[in-house]
Amino acid sequence: MVDAPPTTNRPGLLDGLDPEQRAAAAAPRGPVCVLAGAGTGKTRTITHRIAHLIRSGHVSPGQVLAVTFTARAAGEMRTRLRALGVEGAQALTFHAAARRQLRYFWPRVIGDRMWDLVEGKLRLIGQASHRVGLGTEAEFLRDLASEIEWAKASLISPDDYPAAAVRAQRDTPTSLKQMAEAYQAYENAKNAAQVLDFDDLLLQTTAILEEHGEVAREFRDRYRCFVVDEYQDVTPLQQRLLDAWLGGRDDLTVVGDANQTIYSFGGASPRPLLEFTRRFPDATVVRLERDYRSTPQVVDLANRVIGAARNRPAGSRLRLIGQRPDGAEPRFGEFDDEPTEAAAVAARIRYLLDAGVAASEIAVLYRVNAQSEAYEQALSEAGVAYLVRGGERFFDRREVRQAMVALRTAAADPPRIELVTAVRSVLARVGLTEQPPSGGAAKERWDALLSLVELAEELSATLDGADLPRYVAELEQRAAAQHPPTVEGVTLASLHAAKGLEWDAVFLVGLAEGTLPILHADGDDNAIEEERRLFYVGVTRAREHLWLSWALSRHPGGRRNRRRSRFLYGLLPENHPAARPTRAPAAKAGPKPRCRVCEGPLLDTMEIKLGRCGRCPSNLDEGLFARLKEWRTTRARELKVPPFVVFTDATLLAIAEQQPTDRGGLVSISGIGANKVERFGAEVLAVINTEHG
Repeated sequence: MVDAPPTTNRPGLLDGLDPEQRAAAAAPRGPVCVLAGAGTGKTRTITHRIAHLIRSGHVSPGQVLAVTFTARAAGEMRTRLRALGVEGAQALTFHAAARRQLRYFWPRVIGDRMWDLVEGKLRLIGQASHRVGLGTEAEFLRDLASEIEWAKASLISPDDYPAAAVRAQRDTPTSLKQMAEAYQAYENAKNAAQVLDFDDLLLQTTAILEEHGEVAREFRDRYRCFVVDEYQDVTPLQQRLLDAWLGGRDDLTVVGDANQTIYSFGGASPRPLLEFTRRFPDATVVRLERDYRSTPQVVDLANRVIGAARNRPAGSRLRLIGQRPDGAEPRFGEFDDEPTEAAAVAARIRYLLDAGVAASEIAVLYRVNAQSEAYEQALSEAGVAYLVRGGERFFDRREVRQAMVALRTAAADPPRIELVTAVRSVLARVGLTEQPPSGGAAKERWDALLSLVELAEELSATLDGADLPRYVAELEQRAAAQHPPTVEGVTLASLHAAKGLEWDAVFLVGLAEGTLPILHADGDDNAIEEERRLFYVGVTRAREHLWLSWALSRHPGGRRNRRRSRFLYGLLPENHPAARPTRAPAAKAGPKPRCRVCEGPLLDTMEIKLGRCGRCPSNLDEGLFARLKEWRTTRARELKVPPFVVFTDATLLAIAEQQPTDRGGLVSISGIGANKVERFGAEVLAVINTEHG
C-alpha cells in the first residue's frame, strides 16, 4: 500500500475518518484503488475524497464524474456529497451518464434528434426470434435477451458470437448459429425502428468519443476527475467507455471488492480491479477492512463463508474486522418443508417487530424470485406488511404521482413556512392523515405519503435553507433515477437485488443444495464460487440479526430428501440442534393446540391450521371448498391482488373442513386475524350459509 503524503485541507473534513479511510480520501490526484470490504464505509470514503479534492482546489465540482451501478447508489452518493457541501459534481450510473452525453453530442455527430430508448425490448426480441424461425414464448425471449445483453456487454458482435460463446462455455437458449442469427435480426429490427437499447447508450457514446477527436477534447476539457464505485462488477463495454472518458489520463479513483463479484453471468469481471496496479504502477492502494455495519458475530460468519473460497486472488483477500459491540449469534433453522420454514420466518419477524425493530429494517432474501410466494403468503397470514423488491416502482404508484402533482403546483407559489410543515400541508390534501389507517391498501398508501415527508425532513437536516422548490427538484431527480425514499414494510428480495443494501435483520432462506448453489452451477468451479460470493453478499447485508434456514422438502408431507447448502458446512456443526426441526419462539406461553377430533397435540403448521392431526380423517366439504375458491378468485380480481393475499389454499381448506358459523369461529382458525374477518368475514359466512341452504 502506498501511503498518501499529508495535504492541506479545510479543518474537520477528514477528522471523522479512520486511518485507512483518511489515507484514501487524502491521497493526491492520480490513480487510487480502494479495496473496500463489505460495511467498511466505501461511500463515505469516496465522497470525502471528492469533497477533499474540491476543497483543496485540485478540481472544481463540475469537473467530477462519479459513476456507480444502481440509481439508488448514485442517489445516495449525491445525498452524501450535498451533506459535505458539494453541489455540482455528477454522480450517475454508467447508463445515465452515457445517455446524458449521447443526447448532447448526437445532433452534432449524427444529426437530427437522438433515437428513442426502448424501455422493454421483448417485443423486438420476439420479432427477431420469429424472423429466424425460433419461438416467441416469454421465457424463451427473456433467455434470448439475456444472452444478447451478455454479448453486447462483452463487446461481441453477432458474427463473433458463436466462437465467443464456446470460449466462455455459455449455456445458450438455442444453437449457436440460431442465437447469432437472432442477435443480428434483433439489431436489424432495432435499427429499422430507430431505437436504442441500454447497451447502445454505452456503445454509441464510446464510438463517438473514440472516432470524433473534437468531441473527445470537449468532453475531456469538461471532466477531469473520475470515480468508479463497485469496480469489481465492470463489464468490458463499461471499461471501454471509461477508457474513452479518460483518454490516457490517470485521474481515476476506483473502489471495489472482488469478494462481491456476483454478475459474471452478465459479463462483469473483477479483472480490471485486480489488475489496476499493473496498469497504473504508481497507484495509491488502500485496503478498508474495518466493518462498521455488522456485529462481530455476523462479521465472523462472513469471514468464514468467504475464507472457504477456492483460488482467491491476492487482491480479494480482505478479512473484515468487526467494529461494533457484540450482538446475537446467527440463528440456523432446518424445517420439514418450505411452508413450515416460511411460517417460522414470519413468526420470528412478528417477534422482532413486537420487540421494536422497524419493518423497513427487516429483509427476507432468497436465491430466485419464485421463492417469494411462500413468504408473501406467510407474512400476509401473520398480518405483516411487506414490499417485493422489483415490484411496482415507487414513483409509478398512483398516490405518489398525485402527491407530486400537488407538490409541483405548490412549489410554483411556495408558502413561507418551514419545509416539512409545507410538505405535510400539501400532502394532507391527497390523503395524508395525522394517524395511519388500520391496515391494508389504505395503510400502504399512507406509508408512501409519509415517506415523502421523511424525505423533506432529511433534506432540511442536510441542506441549509431548503424550501419547497428545492425539495420538488430533489423529488424529480429521484424519480428520474428511480431512487425512492424508504417505505415501511419488510423487504422481500433476491440476493442479487439486495446488493448494496443493508438491514438490521436479515433472513437468508432456502439454503438447500440445488437452490444455493443453484442447480445449473454444479460441475462448474467458477460458477460455484460465484454462488459462494452471492451467499457472502447476503450474510454481509445484516447489521444485528441474522437467520439462515432451509427446508428438507418442498411440500408438506413430501420426501425429506434435500440437503442443506454445502456453503453451510464448517459454519454449522453436524450435531447442531438445527439438524432437527425447530420452532419459532412464541410471543407468549399458552396452551398447546389440540386436535378437535382426538384431542391429541398438533405438531406442525398445517395441522394447527386445519385444527386436526394427520391421523384423524378429514371431513372436507369439497363443494364448499370449490365455492370458496370461486369467491376468492372474484374478490382477488376486484382488489387486483394475487388470490393468496385474500386467503391461502390452506386457509380455505381449513374453512371448508371446520365450517364456522360465526365470526368467532373464523377467528379461531389459524391465519385468520381480526383484519381479515373485518374485511371478508361476512362474505365467507355467506358462502358457507349458501352452501348449507
